[in-house]
Amino acid sequence: MRSDIVIVGGGLAGSEAAWQAANRGAKVTLYEMRPKEMTKAHKTGGLAELVCSNSLGSTDPQNAPGILKEEMRRLGSLIITSAEHTRVPAGSALAVDRDQFSLKITQALEGHPNIRILHEEIGEIPTDCLCIIATGPLTSDKLSQSIRAVSQSQHLYFFDAISPIIDADSINMDIVFRASRYDKGGDDYLNCPMTDAQYNTFYDALMAAEKVQLKEFEKTPYFEACIPIEVMAERGRQTMQFGPLKPVGLEDPRTGLRPSAVVQLRTENVHRTCYNMVGFQTKLTYPEQKRVFRLIPGLEQAEFLRYGSLHRNTFINSPQLLLSTLQCKARGTLFFAGQLVGVEGYTESAAMGGLAGINAARALAGMPLLAPPPTTAHGCLIAHIASSDPRHFQPMNTNFGLFPPLPQVPRDKEKKRQLIAQRAFEDFESWKTRSGLS
Repeated sequence: MRSDIVIVGGGLAGSEAAWQAANRGAKVTLYEMRPKEMTKAHKTGGLAELVCSNSLGSTDPQNAPGILKEEMRRLGSLIITSAEHTRVPAGSALAVDRDQFSLKITQALEGHPNIRILHEEIGEIPTDCLCIIATGPLTSDKLSQSIRAVSQSQHLYFFDAISPIIDADSINMDIVFRASRYDKGGDDYLNCPMTDAQYNTFYDALMAAEKVQLKEFEKTPYFEACIPIEVMAERGRQTMQFGPLKPVGLEDPRTGLRPSAVVQLRTENVHRTCYNMVGFQTKLTYPEQKRVFRLIPGLEQAEFLRYGSLHRNTFINSPQLLLSTLQCKARGTLFFAGQLVGVEGYTESAAMGGLAGINAARALAGMPLLAPPPTTAHGCLIAHIASSDPRHFQPMNTNFGLFPPLPQVPRDKEKKRQLIAQRAFEDFESWKTRSGLS
């Protein structure tokens, strides 16, 4: 076995993984194929190049993404430190000068004595070393084939169709009812019943709503299993009623009648704190999702923990394939990180890279590997990655719906979030101390 850790991919996750591993004494070889081999989205050969927004999201510590950033800061994150040094005005959001951000990270990694950077394409997953694959949504075709071989082809996706997720506390339980079709599966679903008039109002609004235009490299033919809800609606006014909104097998207990249409919400976790809108993958803009989907009975005040989207992506079915340490179950020397493991967002990708780097360095040193407690932002993301139902696994960003409920939940929403943040920081510090992390 080689004595260094090989990291494939020089994006946010790979850069953070290299930094965390190297700072713990490991020798690291970081492979980034750019600029020799470019993707359709990147413009430079710099490490951690931002290809979409220049914002890493909120820094408010009472906000779920803000909690994650603070935890990363406490681990000495290169990504967070570099973002703070290249910050541009954006209110409470951590927005950066993208060129300076990439330059600062590139210089930091190039100047680290334990890091060697090679601008070469890796087409096969190395087997003679500890390896972290952090190639992101634009993984090369060659490496994708190698990932297929390790992950099994049925567990690798190249098209990301995501339905919105709603905070359970914002659902009107006086309107929705619990049931599964034909009483099969208990009360796992919440059902939003629609009359003919309500369905027609929703249909007309959906048809008129503004859609996001896909980028050139994202123009992929739709799979029938993940067709956008608005595209389905374009096929005819009743098409959705024969698809995800079909009322067959459901009866509203309040009326004893079958609704005209039903929007089903499936719980996303064992705590039933957040629900997925079944079949509602969409290209609608975020403001339009909020406006149109709030026309659905029971969702008038819905708070969206994650909006729906449809874009090119590459991610593995992590609950099927990964341990909570981000190790591959079938190959203990292989780790995955970043968007590949099923997280959404710059910060989330970097955070998973950081954990993979820490664990790879510990594995190299013969130390026990770590998983943060689920009450932390890192830990609840790991719980989603490693413990979700693999049949319905979708990428997720950091949100309060992922955190375990408090023992006693206050009525005031802000107080609730303050207590979740306080618990996260206390448990994170305790975990760091127990684990000997600096």
